Amino acid sequence: MNFAKLQGTGNDFVLIDARELERDWPALARDMCPRHFSVGADGLLLLLPSKTADLRLRMFNPDGSEAEACGNGLRCFARYATENGMVNSSEFTVETLAGTRAVRIQDEKNVRVSIGIPAFNPAAIPVILGHRDEPDETPVVDYPIKVGDTELRISCVSMGNPHAVCFPDDTVADFPLPEVGPVLEHHPMFPNRVNFEIANVISRGEIRARVWERGAGETLACGSGACATAVVSKLKGLTDTPVSILLPGGLLTVDWDGAGEVFLSGPAETVFYGVWKD
Repeated sequence: MNFAKLQGTGNDFVLIDARELERDWPALARDMCPRHFSVGADGLLLLLPSKTADLRLRMFNPDGSEAEACGNGLRCFARYATENGMVNSSEFTVETLAGTRAVRIQDEKNVRVSIGIPAFNPAAIPVILGHRDEPDETPVVDYPIKVGDTELRISCVSMGNPHAVCFPDDTVADFPLPEVGPVLEHHPMFPNRVNFEIANVISRGEIRARVWERGAGETLACGSGACATAVVSKLKGLTDTPVSILLPGGLLTVDWDGAGEVFLSGPAETVFYGVWKD
């Protein structure tokens, strides 16, 4: 089975043209994604036909769970599709579990994609707040929660997948993300688990961040996480748009007007092609 390895700001993926293939995809993701013992990746991307868009994308995390959305994965998917002649335009649409997304190849390095309209309704994220006896549509902003000895104030948003964003007093480099991330990911208030971002605002146009990805752990970058961070920071009045998100793997740019779709831009490239022995 042929595959491609791609990466965007260090967020790396195995991509398979699955239009004529049938496999146990969750099991394959668990087999292909481990570092050192296999190909190694933050996720498995499947290219499939679509009845509603030009192409369809499915994405599986290293633990075999399927993700609704993946911003960097979508950008890498778009790069692969254009490089391999599967579309005849630099602008096309991709069907995902989170909805149809527009993509645009900007140049030989960068790809711009729509991540959709952010949702703040707790039920849409979803997030369950124990002190609320009835359904509440109020956005969850700076909600206090304690994880071990760490006091957090998190703000929640759905970018097609659930996110909790925190702006700690500590620098992101000093934050104990490997300890806090897995606990928050599996916290009972998040029935579908959650992606967790910590961020420091550097200026009105720049944020430094780290991400704990649901089903993957800490990654060098996360596209939907960058978007969630930018959206929450703008919602709190901390930044303008567009805003640069500095992640361990590189720079992503997020553009959101405060009401409509969020757009993510950044590099995406093919690293190598290979053959997987079944």
